[in-house]
Amino acid sequence: MNVPLRSKRLLGINGTGRIAKLTLWNHLNIRHFDGIVINAGREVGRKIDDIIHYLTVDSTYGTIDRFLYGYTGKSCSVKVLDEAECLFEMDGIAVKVLKKERNPQNIDWAKEGVRLVVDCTGVFLDPTLPSDSPKGSIRGHIEAGAEKVIASAPFKIKDSTQKMPEDSAMFVYGVNHVGYDPARHHILSAASCTTTGLAHMMKPLLDTEETSKIITASMSTVHAATNNQNILDTSPGAGSKDLRRNRSVFNNIIPTSTGAAIALEEILPEIKKVGFMADSIRVPTSTVSLISLNITFRTKLGENGDPVINREFINDIYKKAADGAQKGLLIYSEDQNVSSDMVGCRAAVVIEGHENHTRTGFLPLSSEILRECGVETCQDISLPVTHAKIFGWYDNEFGNYVNCLGKLTVYVDKNMI
Repeated sequence: MNVPLRSKRLLGINGTGRIAKLTLWNHLNIRHFDGIVINAGREVGRKIDDIIHYLTVDSTYGTIDRFLYGYTGKSCSVKVLDEAECLFEMDGIAVKVLKKERNPQNIDWAKEGVRLVVDCTGVFLDPTLPSDSPKGSIRGHIEAGAEKVIASAPFKIKDSTQKMPEDSAMFVYGVNHVGYDPARHHILSAASCTTTGLAHMMKPLLDTEETSKIITASMSTVHAATNNQNILDTSPGAGSKDLRRNRSVFNNIIPTSTGAAIALEEILPEIKKVGFMADSIRVPTSTVSLISLNITFRTKLGENGDPVINREFINDIYKKAADGAQKGLLIYSEDQNVSSDMVGCRAAVVIEGHENHTRTGFLPLSSEILRECGVETCQDISLPVTHAKIFGWYDNEFGNYVNCLGKLTVYVDKNMI
């Protein structure tokens, strides 16, 4: 960055993909950082105008003018400061694009004056790899001069014998981010869009005594398409396990997997005892996804014999969360929403109260089964259980993920030692 900005607050962004671009847009809106250094790691287009064009338009969210200022007629001013250095100004904030290095350890963040980096490549996700790993490592950013780095995807430790390093942790803003220790945590992950939405759905239930007694839980996310899918059918790569990922995203509903359940255990450790399951169904839309949470609670019966946990009880939990601890991150809605209504909605999750429902039944436990579990009794019992179906919308690109990632980034920056 230029000399006058060296002493100011700068953010580094590694990558120029969707999350990287929307992260830039988000911080132009927040205006917490004085300047932003983007590492493209390669030449982009033919001239500086080409990268500026890419950074100011989007097929999903429209132009940056509309994103920042709606229909007020005001525009985001862009001024080239130094074409040779690929340095320009967007809405008064200096932006510099680096084009030389793709390996994190070779990106000279120290020279640029960058202390905090958000890695949006989706490539460097193993915090156990050393900084000089041949194919690059997220630790390389630290080697290159950054003090903190946040990955915009869940960690993926390839060697199952390795444990999470002491200086690494996964956080979802509004759920467990207060566990961030600036003296200890230097490599962070902001989890995923689905984990972010799911964590905000689970937190109010775990914080409520009646719904904290979970017997089983699972979720399916009806998920918008992502860039790791194909526009048209292609042949699978060597060793490919998920053949459906190679099918056309335009023409299909595609069942696939998600790591949200595993990541959720890092965010909310109490989930480990539940045995949470998760899967994903990809659909041909550009953004906004829907979590369908299936959860079974051990419940009590009231004096009239009705279950304590019912639809109204569940919805009331989310109403209180929306007005309380998770205000601004969890929204409760009783409108009859469709996905396009949620594009750009700045919330980790929007609870679809209109569709939530419950059903209570009884789980028979014979004395024989109880004795097998170590309970000495001669009586059969019938355990009341309530099954709940809870729906949550999330704008998986900007409103949910980049929004919460941005809040975490600012929180980390404010707590830099």
